[in-house]
Amino acid sequence: MKLVSWIAGALTALVLVLFALSNRSAVTLGFAPFPVSLELPLYAAVFASLVLGFVAGGIVAWVSGRKSRRRARQAEAEARRLKEALAEARRQPPAPAPLRLPTLPRAS
Repeated sequence: MKLVSWIAGALTALVLVLFALSNRSAVTLGFAPFPVSLELPLYAAVFASLVLGFVAGGIVAWVSGRKSRRRARQAEAEARRLKEALAEARRQPPAPAPLRLPTLPRAS
């Protein structure tokens, strides 16, 4: 499995390098409401947009998983509490069984 991930990583790196070498021409990026523009190579603009999209997606996934993480923390705390209660119950000596006296049959 490690070998497959290394091969996939190497192929991805090769594709990215070939893309960068093929798209070195400069492009101008403007930001609509602001009077700011950047001139940079096309591959840098594409890579920057990919990185920004990856980071934004990670933030959205992290925020949306908040409820699940809270439930997991609560379940872990409950399991820890129950485990401690069980350990405490096992440390205590067992209660003696109640004595049962034999019953005599009733005479009719």
